[in-house]
Amino acid sequence: MRQKLNLDALVVLDAIARKSSFAAAAKELYRVPSSVTYTIQKLEDSLGISLFDRRGHRAHLTPAGKVLLNEGRGLLSMVDDVERKVQRIATGWEAELRIAVDGLIPYKKVLDLCEEFYQFTPDTQLHLTTEVLGGAWDAIASGRADLVIGASGDGPSDGVGYTLHPMGEIELMFVVAPNHPLAKVTEPLSNTLIRKYRAIVVADSSRQLSPRTIGLLPGQPSLTVSNIKIKLEAQKRGLGIGYLPRHLITKDLEQGNLIIKTTEGDLNPLHSFYYVWRNNHHGNALTWFKEQLCENKQKIDWFSAK
Repeated sequence: MRQKLNLDALVVLDAIARKSSFAAAAKELYRVPSSVTYTIQKLEDSLGISLFDRRGHRAHLTPAGKVLLNEGRGLLSMVDDVERKVQRIATGWEAELRIAVDGLIPYKKVLDLCEEFYQFTPDTQLHLTTEVLGGAWDAIASGRADLVIGASGDGPSDGVGYTLHPMGEIELMFVVAPNHPLAKVTEPLSNTLIRKYRAIVVADSSRQLSPRTIGLLPGQPSLTVSNIKIKLEAQKRGLGIGYLPRHLITKDLEQGNLIIKTTEGDLNPLHSFYYVWRNNHHGNALTWFKEQLCENKQKIDWFSAK
């Protein structure tokens, strides 16, 4: 099937519409007027329609011409975008950067970083996903992410080439609602006692690696939720107990919605988090994020209460 539209004809059509004159369009395009006229006549013949009302001294678009102009400008814009992206990729900028963010990381600070990135280079598309527990490592291991903000614990030891850089620590606190039976029990709470009560746990988002849990005792009943915000709300309602990051519960502690309880367990309250990236990824967008996260003197305080 013969192609009826071509980009050159759309460029000519756009120039004529903006200049309201075949001659002015030819001058802008550095062509002779006969070339511009021939291009439009050929386009009209191939489509079987009239694009311009040639009565009078100025070229006026017909209704069909107006539709073609509007749609054509959209196509030209898309082509410009494609050309720009291809050129940037050829100079080392990725078409897309995939970033996995742990569910404990404040997303506002992630979006602040994305906003700064887009001001610097708007053409690379960012793909953000939220991961839980071992899901961040799973995203790196499976290739679902090029960069992780907030991997915790130990990563996979085999088959994956990655680099990690420390980003900070969070303090996990064992908390209960004031109406929970454990709220008035003398501390420290024993594991035997804690095991009798329902724990609120967030489901690990790993797809290939073994799922992880934090603070869940063997044989302890549990209510599994999908993210930390739901876990927080469930614990405030007294539906269960468990560990929550101090930076997320500061206000609830001050308002008495949650109570910290000490335990006899050996869970380390401090958990280290890392930035992680794949070693086989060398694009400029990833380099920009690595510089902002790891080398910028004004380091992001991810785990402050603000």
